[in-house]
Amino acid sequence: MTLDLVVGKTEEIAPGIRELTLVRPDGRLPPYPAGAHVVVECGHGRRNAYSLTGCGVEPDAYRIAVLHIPDGDGGSAYVHGLRVGDRVRVSRPRSAFPPVATARRHLLVAGGIGITPMLAHVRAALRWDRPVELLYVHRPGVAPYAEELAGLLGDRLVESTDPDEFGRLLQAALREQPIGTHLYVCGPGPLMDRVLTDAAAAGWPPERLHLERFVPAALDPGREFVARLARSDRDVHVPSGTSLLDALHAAGVAVPSMCRQGVCGECRVPVLAGRPLHRDEFLAADERSDAVMCCVSRSETDALEIDL
Repeated sequence: MTLDLVVGKTEEIAPGIRELTLVRPDGRLPPYPAGAHVVVECGHGRRNAYSLTGCGVEPDAYRIAVLHIPDGDGGSAYVHGLRVGDRVRVSRPRSAFPPVATARRHLLVAGGIGITPMLAHVRAALRWDRPVELLYVHRPGVAPYAEELAGLLGDRLVESTDPDEFGRLLQAALREQPIGTHLYVCGPGPLMDRVLTDAAAAGWPPERLHLERFVPAALDPGREFVARLARSDRDVHVPSGTSLLDALHAAGVAVPSMCRQGVCGECRVPVLAGRPLHRDEFLAADERSDAVMCCVSRSETDALEIDL
């Protein structure tokens, strides 16, 4: 289900980064957990996922911040071109990166525009009096929300603009946390990979590591396989380099989809037999044996039987 919203405010909050405030003139906005995102329809069939920066309790508006990517697919340029009063269609908020309520402590690590879901996490942590600290690495002079975060967190915010310094700060932060701390990371892919690798090397268990990718991971084309559609008794060939979603659509099988990045959850399909090759950021560990996100994920086995 989508929401028809109106741009209430648009503001450049850092070089190349614009914040949009989206309001719903005809009713209340649905609440959401911190770390949630919406999928924005960006014209010409493009749909991009953007994190909401509020804590999600009784929201009077949805706020997103978008980095303009000149060589992107045009989605960020579309958002930067929106003006006050323009209408925008967005999905209801979806949650794939919520804070763990039982965590003893929350360690947040953000790089660049990856600060947007972390701002929501900070607001939620302060609202519910949860221990939190934030390590924020950014380019000099390009630090969206840094001033606001400094006011919210005080000395619990640590900023860095130097990769070597960030590495030292990260190592110290990973070593100093009490058992039961959960780590959340969002930013460019190499930064996220580094944080997760260092955390694993420091002995952090996987169930306490949480990530949110704002740029889809580069995926290899994968090997071909057959999707067996149980309800319609059909086989659909999925070639290397073609997503399961596109193969199903080409075969005339209707499957809803939105972000096509493995983050929104719209194209989830039940798995009946076979072993999925998961490449999404949406499904939890206990959901991965019986479902697949067909926009990005594939099959480890020659055939994957799905409930279509």
